[in-house]
Amino acid sequence: MQNLLTFLQSRVQGDLLSWPEQVAAAEKFAVSCGEVERIALENAILPARYQRNRQMISCEQQLQLFNSTVGVVGCGGLGGYILEELARLGIGRIVAIDPDVFEEHNLNRQLLSNPGNLGKPKVDAALRRVTEINPAVTLEAVQAEFSAANGEKLLAKVDIAVDAVDNVPARLELAETCNSLNIPLVHGAIAGWYGHVATQFPGDNTVQKIYNRWVKGKGVEQHLGNPSFTPAVAASFEVAEVCKVLLGQGEPLRNRKLSINLLDMDVEEIPL
Repeated sequence: MQNLLTFLQSRVQGDLLSWPEQVAAAEKFAVSCGEVERIALENAILPARYQRNRQMISCEQQLQLFNSTVGVVGCGGLGGYILEELARLGIGRIVAIDPDVFEEHNLNRQLLSNPGNLGKPKVDAALRRVTEINPAVTLEAVQAEFSAANGEKLLAKVDIAVDAVDNVPARLELAETCNSLNIPLVHGAIAGWYGHVATQFPGDNTVQKIYNRWVKGKGVEQHLGNPSFTPAVAASFEVAEVCKVLLGQGEPLRNRKLSINLLDMDVEEIPL
């Protein structure tokens, strides 16, 4: 790949590689845009799309993100925003898991939904969207329902998982699976004006503690519904946690839950 590197070095402006030059390199050397991005970052060349990250994420850290794999379980209200933000952040590989197709009631809040894709798989829309906004990112679309039976197989190669499911049983199964695989899990849930986010590290029982009073049923979100803005807010907190955990920066929400009340604009930290 020396010829590719030499080509990139001849096309940079300062240390920035523009998107047209990234595409030109991929075409000239018959490689993917992702491979061009990897070679660039390994040699301290920053794809220009990430230049507004550089005051908080170095080129070396951008490479860490590119070399990471994130599993997103659920591609609906939370999941659509999570996928969007992970792709724009520069996560190199994403595994998106969801069994469902779009229904009309999704249109009020789900970023990936539109009237034209009603009845179509959510994971297909996820693949199209991620490919459109950042072709250097590889998204593996898995149209399957996550469960204890298939969870370890689905998440076998991920570095961290993100909870974007819509029911308590699936959250608990996801939490147990992540503990079995020894990977962190960023948990989030929303209902109406409200939401919460927490991060479970291997060996913790974070999600079990949050739902220790749950008996049965899908949860309060089935009664309160969700507007357009609550998923975006909670998803952004979740992606921030993913970024922090992957880079080993800041204080993650370990053994604590961030409770979000958008009606009163109040955020409260609750020890677990």
